[in-house]
Amino acid sequence: MSRSVWKGPFVDGYLLGKAEASRASGRNEIIKIWSRRSTILPQFVGLTFGVYNGRKFLPVQVTENMVGHKFGEFSPRAPSRGTRRIRKRSGANHEQTQSSAVAGR
Repeated sequence: MSRSVWKGPFVDGYLLGKAEASRASGRNEIIKIWSRRSTILPQFVGLTFGVYNGRKFLPVQVTENMVGHKFGEFSPRAPSRGTRRIRKRSGANHEQTQSSAVAGR
């Protein structure tokens, strides 16, 4: 379900301040953000944002075609490492299960 029109697009408050400060300074530096859920506004066009993907900041250069989308769409999340395999301890019980598994073949 999409967001209600009367509420307007969602943007974290600190993000607007960082974008205005960067534009006022005139330097083309990467603005680090953690808000993947924020909507890209027309004021952000031409700026570079470092969107956090869970492991590192990926640079996203905002263009006119991105307006209305979310920052998270342009920064894929860090791949999960999965569950680690637990090794069984060696011992008398381990040897019995190994021999019964071989005998069952």
